[in-house]
Amino acid sequence: MAEGIPITRVEVPMSRINAIRSAVREVTHLGIMPDASRLATLDDAPPLLALLSDPAVHAPIYTLPRPLTEASVSAFIEDHLAERQAGEGLLFVRGEGASILGYSDIQVWPQWAAGELGGALHPSLHHQGKGARGAAESFAWMFEALHLDLICETASHENKPTQRMLDGLGFTRRGEVESTRPDGTTRASLVWEMTRADWFRLHPA
Repeated sequence: MAEGIPITRVEVPMSRINAIRSAVREVTHLGIMPDASRLATLDDAPPLLALLSDPAVHAPIYTLPRPLTEASVSAFIEDHLAERQAGEGLLFVRGEGASILGYSDIQVWPQWAAGELGGALHPSLHHQGKGARGAAESFAWMFEALHLDLICETASHENKPTQRMLDGLGFTRRGEVESTRPDGTTRASLVWEMTRADWFRLHPA
């Protein structure tokens, strides 16, 4: 995980904390559309491993287990199921039949009404604008469905597509932190933040 994020930390009342945790526990889909991503289950470990094993998918993402095996991906899913019960995290998958074409990983800090979105699409869906559109829809959903006030995002110096996307959506750059991968190695991560008020000002419904 990235140390030192979110950069902006505004403590919220216990009533807000409880409402955020309850919202996280009650979620089953990322959005309301018929094709919305659903919560990942342990049955998804083999197809999720197939998606994540492609370097085009896993290389830019520091939060994934290393090495990638069916056992480590199963543990990754189990960890997120536990985070959901705690009201602090969600893991969604998007699939067609037995294949998974994308995943979304949400971390929530209820005490600050803040969250972070990670994830990836299958390489066959790259360069079509779907990632940016999906991220924008997910950010709006996080503010509304999870009752968040702030979204904090990170990207490596090499991950130019994510940098362009966050800048294009109006996120504010907040500097740099050190991110620690599950295997203990580290990388420098650039940081962006967006408040709820700024999001809906920049992206009115």
